[in-house]
Amino acid sequence: MQVRQGTLEEALNIARQIKEFSQTTTRESLKQRLEGKSSLILVAEENQQLLGFKMGYRLDESIFYSWLGGVVVNARGKGIAQALLDEQEKWARDHNYQNITVKSRNQFPSMLRLLLRNDYLIDNYEKRDNPLASRIHFIKKL
Repeated sequence: MQVRQGTLEEALNIARQIKEFSQTTTRESLKQRLEGKSSLILVAEENQQLLGFKMGYRLDESIFYSWLGGVVVNARGKGIAQALLDEQEKWARDHNYQNITVKSRNQFPSMLRLLLRNDYLIDNYEKRDNPLASRIHFIKKL
């Protein structure tokens, strides 16, 4: 498996295969969010098959925001999310960011475990009527 910098189109192709994103993620929504920002798009692939992506962008000179990512269902549990996270952190360090921030939701327990396992700290909590939709903010000092 290889992790490399990818394109918006590749990330979109992966997102369309992930049920959590397939209905809300469009080329326009991704492009609009990244427009005018210093950003990073990573993809994971094996045997020329795209398996996962992770994208983020600069919030300010010291903070990189890990915005969106996922792994296709049939490739989960194989360390792909960890490899993407490791590469994103390395890239952020190499580009002189001091912190990475990320948000997730209670409905994604695998992501929550991944972040906690990698020394991300809970920084804030946005309560929603449905606890599964509540957002948990994390930060990691690099």
